[in-house]
This record gives sequence, C-alpha cells and structure tokens, in this order.
Amino acid sequence: MAAPVVVNATAKHTATIIFLHGLGDTGHGWASAMAAIGSPHIKFICPTAQVMPVTLNAGFRMPSWFDLKSLDVDGPEDTAGIRKARDLIHHLIVFDLKSLDVDGPEDTAGIRKARDLIHHLIADEVKNGITHDRVIGMSCWLPLRQEFPQAAIGNTGSPILQGHGDCDPIVPYKFGQITSQLIKRFAGNIEFKTYRGMMHASCEEEMADIKKFITQHLPPV
Repeated sequence: MAAPVVVNATAKHTATIIFLHGLGDTGHGWASAMAAIGSPHIKFICPTAQVMPVTLNAGFRMPSWFDLKSLDVDGPEDTAGIRKARDLIHHLIVFDLKSLDVDGPEDTAGIRKARDLIHHLIADEVKNGITHDRVIGMSCWLPLRQEFPQAAIGNTGSPILQGHGDCDPIVPYKFGQITSQLIKRFAGNIEFKTYRGMMHASCEEEMADIKKFITQHLPPV
C-alpha cells in the first residue's frame, strides 16, 4: 500500500482522524475536503487502499479495501480481506499514538469515514489499549454483520454519526438503515441522518454535519 496522505496539525496535536475513501478513490481525493472541516489540533491520515481485482466490477483492478463480491444483503463477503483492512487501520492507529501530544491512548480519536464500508466500528481495538471515542460512517454498511453483537467487546458507548442518501443507487439506503438498527443493539449512542435526494456522493449538509460532530466530540486537549 502506498504511503497515506497526511495533513498535520498546525497547533498542539491532540487528535487524529483516519479517513477511509470509497471504492476506486484515493486518499488524495479526500484529504483537502477533510482538512477543510477540521481544526488546528487535528491531524488527518488519508490512506489509499491497495489496487486489486474487484469481483463486483467484473474483476477490474482498482483501489479497494477488500474484494466486493456482491451487494445483495445476504451475498458472499471477502472475510479475509475485510479483516486484513481492519488490521491495517489498527496498525495506523497504534503507530499514530506515538505522535500524539497527550498523556495516553484514551485521548485518541479514531474516526473512520468510509464511503462504501464500516467494518468493526466498535470491535477489538481495546485489546491493544486503544479507545475509539468517535466514529463516523457515511453511505456505508456493516460487513460481516453476522459477527455482531458478539464482536463488539469494547467502545460500545462511543458517539457514532452515520448518514446515507435516500437516493443512493450504489449502496442502497436500506443498507444504511439495517446497519444503524444493528449497531443500536450493542452501541446505542448512534445518530442516523438521512440526506434527502442525495445519491452515492456527499453534499454540503453532510459535510456540515461532520464538522459539527467533530467540533462537539473532538475538542482540543
């Protein structure tokens, strides 16, 4: 995997946001937009997924966090690839802890916004002494949902912002609704927002909501 795009904090660095792009995109494609809604104390890490054949796109090679085999609710999933992507993000978080100007890992903010996925939003990071206090997911779904709520062994009180366009033709709106309902079973502090008329894209209202969430839940330390 290529080195991630990093937008460093311009003041005392006390928080980091890790942003996961969607299928076929790159970290470069979102770095400026993320920095525009941040604050001086926040560092942004925007990794780019490995280029791989994607089954759903007839084997065409593109940046993807894992292989997408189907968009059916009960379709087959790339279990090994999903877990590999999860472990990659864990590695980025552990590495970044060393650069934070705070007293401990509990001050780390692990915000992961992915256009096409949420995986293990609140899973086993506590095994590594990591606390994710804030999570954002937009136009996405929860893969391996059969593993939940058993897989949610920590961070179940984390504030979560999840949003979806009700006209999304790629990741159906009902996928976002199903994900939100499932997460509520083991992490009740979730807000699901619907963006009327939005397709598989972002909009000014969405970005404003993300900025508000960051400001509220990720103040400087």
